[in-house]
Amino acid sequence: MDIIRELEKEYMKKDIPDVRVGDFVKVSVKVKEGSRERLQAFEGTIIGIHGSGISRAIVVRRVSFGIGVERVFPIHSPNVESIEIIRRGRVRRAKLYYLRERVGKAAKVKEELGKK
Repeated sequence: MDIIRELEKEYMKKDIPDVRVGDFVKVSVKVKEGSRERLQAFEGTIIGIHGSGISRAIVVRRVSFGIGVERVFPIHSPNVESIEIIRRGRVRRAKLYYLRERVGKAAKVKEELGKK
């Protein structure tokens, strides 16, 4: 089993910030359009983290034009360029799936003061 972990280490990114559930993040993703490639930003709240090691992924949710949009980002994927923490959230749950039913101000996560 240790052989697999050693092989995975060379593919893992080193510049990933310590993201937690409730954080408001900006994820820059590489998007391929024909022969061109560009970066596209996706801003939202992390509502779940699952997996470990190279298979670790975050679920990011945002409301776009009144419709909730969720995307799952494998954080060690070569298509994920960067993850930037905009605001730290203070939550008491491991998964924030209850935000799916909330609308407007009720869907906000309290900000953690003093840390960035």
